[in-house]
Amino acid sequence: MQVRGLFLLLVLVLLVAFSEAGKNKKDKVKKNGSDCEEWRWGPCVPNSKDCGVGFREGTCNEETKKLKCKIPCNWKKEFGADCKYKFESWGGCDSATGLKARSGTLKKALYNAECQETIQVTKPCSPKAKSKSKARKGKGKD
Repeated sequence: MQVRGLFLLLVLVLLVAFSEAGKNKKDKVKKNGSDCEEWRWGPCVPNSKDCGVGFREGTCNEETKKLKCKIPCNWKKEFGADCKYKFESWGGCDSATGLKARSGTLKKALYNAECQETIQVTKPCSPKAKSKSKARKGKGKD
């Protein structure tokens, strides 16, 4: 009976010790981090040119932070890298303009970015595809 009581006491002491250790870790995170919850983030600004690695600045009350970010080099400048859209299939080629178009609806706005709900994008019509016989000529010449 005494062994059982000592065992329960030991388990209780260990539980208290581990719960106190967990509280200390949480306290340390708060001291190093921020209590602020309403961060407003600016756009990602690349370090050089118009794409690649850069930083975005955030503000909350009187605090500021910088986060590392990256803008893909194939991003569309018109609607920004922080606005994510779901696009329809490309439409047919408009012979008058030489362009084809598609529209996209907003899927997600990252870092509180201001995004348009729907957008229209265009690209040049592709030149007529090479015939299959021309494409195969270069493959069998070993």
